[in-house]
Amino acid sequence: MDEFTYRDGSLWCEGVPLTSVADRYGTPTYVYSASTLIDHYRRFAKAFDSISPLVCFSAKALSNIHLLRLLGREGAGIDAVSGGELHRAMVAGIDPERTVLAGVGKSSDELREAVRRNIRCINVESEAEVELLSRIAREEGVRPRLAIRVNPDVAPDQRTPARTTTGTRGGKFGVDIERAAALFERAAADEALRIEGFHIHLGSPIFDPQVYAVAMDRLLALVARLEAVGHRITTLNLGGGFPAEYIDRTAPSWDDFAEVIVHRLTGFTRQGGQVIFEPGRTIAANAGILLSTVRYLKQAGDQQLAVIDAGMTHIARAAMYDSYHFMWPVQPPAEAIPSSRDVSGLDGLTTYDVVGPICESSDYLARGRSLPVLKAGAHFAIFTAGAYGMTMTSNYNSQLRPAEVLVHGDQVSLIRRRETYADLVGLELLDDGSDQGD
Repeated sequence: MDEFTYRDGSLWCEGVPLTSVADRYGTPTYVYSASTLIDHYRRFAKAFDSISPLVCFSAKALSNIHLLRLLGREGAGIDAVSGGELHRAMVAGIDPERTVLAGVGKSSDELREAVRRNIRCINVESEAEVELLSRIAREEGVRPRLAIRVNPDVAPDQRTPARTTTGTRGGKFGVDIERAAALFERAAADEALRIEGFHIHLGSPIFDPQVYAVAMDRLLALVARLEAVGHRITTLNLGGGFPAEYIDRTAPSWDDFAEVIVHRLTGFTRQGGQVIFEPGRTIAANAGILLSTVRYLKQAGDQQLAVIDAGMTHIARAAMYDSYHFMWPVQPPAEAIPSSRDVSGLDGLTTYDVVGPICESSDYLARGRSLPVLKAGAHFAIFTAGAYGMTMTSNYNSQLRPAEVLVHGDQVSLIRRRETYADLVGLELLDDGSDQGD
């Protein structure tokens, strides 16, 4: 599943002990395994290889240009949801022909850049956006390729957080499926545009493959209606949302999803249609951890608290979604070295609330968590942090964003330096002297 393992009483990433990473780069620091990221991409692509999809990694999940470049060398494209992510993809050297742009509120500047780059597809989400894109296309003298994001009104099961469910009626994303045919025909009649097909994205993470089956059946019925009146659909983008293993053996395999998806699309691809996927979390989550340090231990009523140097500004998912991350000391006692993330049989555990240094009551990373006895100064690992970890960091409380490190075999590379106080205020030091105070 990943290349983070305990050896000789200590946690390693591939061929590197994480104690050495902490000593060299400090904490908190994101640490990524190149082998895990590559392996997950290859295995995902292999599961669907019979329909030859374009796999566009979701930069929203993990956007460091070094990691995008690493995936690009493997053949991945990029799914961007902003002009900034599109810029990252270009800096990383990703071919525009393997790049797609989504987002419900794209600015005219973002659309114009996508048009000028002639990227593979722009996923539009409203009638008004089609109008704006048409105007920009005429101004630029370029016919952009586009797909309509359809809201198929499909709800995932209760394991998908409500705040990351995106395919149900009344949400902000996409066009209601009953309006999609009329918008397609409108775009098809516009000589400034090249309308190619449809895009869906149902939310994340989605644990039940049948959710995709229901959505695809509705989407393919829409395609059949349009093709029956003479339109040609050449692109179907099924988005992402595939899960990752936050807890061992809780997520279906990529083959489980392929079993539901592939046979529904075989006819489409045999006729020359292009399928696009936008996986992010499923590839990146277990390719990264957040390496931290215990600062203080304290008693709060009946509860023991472990205060670490990483909080909701460094990893926001627990505060935002009440999400679960396995976490464990980098050098646990000998009797508490885990062979998996099921630690219920280990001895010598005690219960902690794990909290960060942020001045917010919601800054809890775990509550009531069974852990080995912790000591101040000990290094501490938060697992499954490769997706929606660094990309969701902030400077709230004027905290500095962490460093990012890539491990490949026994080689360690700094791929983003830790922010400094100079970085923190740099954009506020104005050339006109107005930063000098009253």
